[in-house]
Amino acid sequence: MSWLKSIKDKFIKTSNVLSDGISKIFTSSRKIDNKTLEEFEEFLLMSDMGPEIASVFVNNLKAQKFNDVLTHEEIQNFLREQIEMILEPASKNLDLMQKHDKPFVIMLCGVNGNGKTTTAGKLAMQFKNQGMSVMLGACDTFRAAAVEQIQAWGDKIGCEVITGDHNSDPASVGYKALLQAKEDQIDVLIIDTAGRLHNKSDLMNELHKCVKVIKKIDQDTPHEIIMVLDSTTGQNAYNQISTFKDIIPITGLIFTKLDSSAKGGIIVGAAKKYNIPIYAIGVGEKVEDLIQFNAKDFAKSII
Repeated sequence: MSWLKSIKDKFIKTSNVLSDGISKIFTSSRKIDNKTLEEFEEFLLMSDMGPEIASVFVNNLKAQKFNDVLTHEEIQNFLREQIEMILEPASKNLDLMQKHDKPFVIMLCGVNGNGKTTTAGKLAMQFKNQGMSVMLGACDTFRAAAVEQIQAWGDKIGCEVITGDHNSDPASVGYKALLQAKEDQIDVLIIDTAGRLHNKSDLMNELHKCVKVIKKIDQDTPHEIIMVLDSTTGQNAYNQISTFKDIIPITGLIFTKLDSSAKGGIIVGAAKKYNIPIYAIGVGEKVEDLIQFNAKDFAKSII
């Protein structure tokens, strides 16, 4: 089985929803008129791409194909091309080869339950498999299970995990982790923060403190602040991104649980709305199921 085929199988729910919706609207004898465009826009909104994306796609279809009779295959090709154009600017590699003093510091943030700790473990294992030394910082000091989970990843990978006392200041753990990583000349430090509710200002301010404190050691850190988002939350992800980026400078996004959701359209909407790089997507539980994001492959997979 090819890589693209295996990924397409992961997106079967999103793909089925989009293909079925297109087939119902664009029958072989249906002209592209105002009624058809209205139904197409409603369909796009239901797929979680958001009103801005829906408007762009509908206007482009109207400008290019109004009064034409198109098959659903032709519409699929049109939509695939439109999606790829939106996603291409956001399709960027997580570049660890920048010039900097060791370690390269990645901070993961996001709402509780979005898959941050699992993503931290998967990233750590992928970097380790590439020959890099990795350290994990367990800054979720309030949830014992979170520390146990990231410690399990550390044991599995064979990398040190820096922890703190239960309910201790998360920023102090991040500070300790960076000091230790510098002393040990670690290549990559991944800091796993506690899940913050984006509508709780005290928790969000605590996240800002974590960033501020490690900058006391190295002003350039963290080199990446990556927000992890659960794709099954649909358009609520927009609210999360908006709030988090107002508190800390989000440099990249990772979307998880795309294999269990028909909400793939949220990635398209987020790319257009925020212009933040999308580094990876999670399509399963295995380490290799956290895959580098590619606009063309994603567009082919979901339609």
